[in-house]
Amino acid sequence: MLKKMSIKKIIVSSTAIVLLLILYLIPDNKKEVNLKNNSIEYTYNNVISTIYLIDSNDYVARTTISTCKCEKEDLARDLVEGLIIGGQKNNIIPNGFRSIIPPDVSIKNIELKDKILTIDFSKELLEVNKKDEEKMIEAIIYTLTSIDGIDKVIIKVEGEVLSKLPNSKINLPTVLDKSYGINKNYDLTNLNNIISYTTYYTSTYNDTKYYVPVTKYINSKDNDIVKIIIKELSSSPIYETNLMSYLNTNATLNNYELLGNNLKLNFNESLLNDIDEKNILEEVIYTISLSMDNIYNDLESVSFLVNNEEIYTINITDIK
Repeated sequence: MLKKMSIKKIIVSSTAIVLLLILYLIPDNKKEVNLKNNSIEYTYNNVISTIYLIDSNDYVARTTISTCKCEKEDLARDLVEGLIIGGQKNNIIPNGFRSIIPPDVSIKNIELKDKILTIDFSKELLEVNKKDEEKMIEAIIYTLTSIDGIDKVIIKVEGEVLSKLPNSKINLPTVLDKSYGINKNYDLTNLNNIISYTTYYTSTYNDTKYYVPVTKYINSKDNDIVKIIIKELSSSPIYETNLMSYLNTNATLNNYELLGNNLKLNFNESLLNDIDEKNILEEVIYTISLSMDNIYNDLESVSFLVNNEEIYTINITDIK
């Protein structure tokens, strides 16, 4: 009898120990991971931020990755880690995308002043290959200026301002912003009346949609960039093989006005995907809003109207 009781006690004790081990090993629902990066401790908690990586078609494309629960310089440092090939965020780069900054590059210093971010890289940045050097600059500019409070970027290497592209020796402005352009396309017949504008298109990888900006250079006496972008988005459903616009070819911009930091775009009814429900496709809202944000500094919202009736308003901070 005593032997049976002893065995029973052993079984109960063992079961309790196993249960405690299981409870200890199962992670809680917060899903937080602490990482240390250059003496800054980050806590990852499903925070998503915009980053510009290279897609499968070799475009600098807008996507998102998990980032630190931080702002300004710390967020800039964390996002740039995602741009470094084989960097600390290599395991969370989305499928269909790749980083572009050469491996082993380190960030020596980051400083933000008057909405201008100065970032100092190690000398390995200069090892970028010729094919990627301009795309690398574009990815850095567009990634960092997607952060709230950062409008411009100064790139340094070992304390010196990067004034030329490493291989082609093309001159770079000291202070860089989105006017530098991205995925540049030149449609010029002469050197007169040259204007540039950036239009966002939709692309797809494995049924996942994302957005690709293209800066186009054309000859035009018309410098109304808003109308030019809307006309281009509605001119054809396909810009290039893998870049699409979902704006109806019959959509017409009747007029528009900028009231404070709100841009009101007034279209005809062809803007709507469903006239009865008064729905606008998300792809149309995003491509137009992202394109408009590229034109206006400090734009806060874009309102879509149909024959003077407001249908939808989107906050720029929700899509940056």
